[in-house]
Amino acid sequence: MRLSSAPLHKPLLVTGAHRTGTGWVSRVLAKSPTPLCYVWEPFSPRHRPGTLPIKFERYFQYVCAENCEGYAGPIADTIALRYRPLAELRSLRSPRDAGRMVRDWGIFTRQRRRGAAALLKDPIALFSSEWLADSFDLDVVILIRHPAAFVASLKTRNWRHSFQSLLDQPLLMRDFLHPYEEEIRYHAVKGRDIVDESAVLWKVLYSAVARFQERRPDWIFVRLEDLSRNTLPAFQKLYEDLGLEWGEKVDEFVRSTSSSRNLAVDSDAGSVRRNSAAHSWSWKKQLTPEEIERVRTITGPLWKSFYNDADWGE
Repeated sequence: MRLSSAPLHKPLLVTGAHRTGTGWVSRVLAKSPTPLCYVWEPFSPRHRPGTLPIKFERYFQYVCAENCEGYAGPIADTIALRYRPLAELRSLRSPRDAGRMVRDWGIFTRQRRRGAAALLKDPIALFSSEWLADSFDLDVVILIRHPAAFVASLKTRNWRHSFQSLLDQPLLMRDFLHPYEEEIRYHAVKGRDIVDESAVLWKVLYSAVARFQERRPDWIFVRLEDLSRNTLPAFQKLYEDLGLEWGEKVDEFVRSTSSSRNLAVDSDAGSVRRNSAAHSWSWKKQLTPEEIERVRTITGPLWKSFYNDADWGE
């Protein structure tokens, strides 16, 4: 009996901004008969050390060729689905932690033995996606979400972002964010308006995506709204583009997670079940007309790289 086998598909990275459907899309892809192993946000400061024994101190940590020493080996192990039980053991604080370790170790082991490829669901790895793709030969899917929908989601949950964590990364500022340094410094001060802050964050993140669209024609860029409003055909096209096998379980999962019987907005931020068609326009109720106009102004003209006037409900 072989203890491991070569993956039957290239590893995948599903990224974009947070609150853009990366969880939903990754779960749909993981239902494929093509063996894939869902790995939750290894770049997040909250990931478990058994899955990646590196502690990221900030969100949107930028890893590139100039600073990858110390990262490449452990990330290669994660992509190869090699679990690190000793690293996890040192972090255990409760029986729940121990149960999670047993679960995750078992998943990595079983999936590696069946030849599964890693499917990294990780919006936090957005800025590092080129380094990841080039270093580990990943297929990359980037989710795009309407700026007003992104802002509404953060406002509803009162999710703030530390802009200082961007300023503390000189390589990130040099390579991506120097055009926005003044705005980033302004919002690094606590107490700024959450709508303005979230709109600037969308602009900062999707300026990188716009650049990737120019430099990476082999990557897949998909708008969450297109998946939400034309769900089955859009996901079938995504499967085709990735060379994944479609199946009955995939069909059932897509239908159940996008059904009109689901809530348009769920209080559980981790849920992937939505009335997807209604959800795609829910921002029009969550933001005031004045807030929508502010988002449009702050994110312009970048939003025109992904959307047109009709996508604002005009």
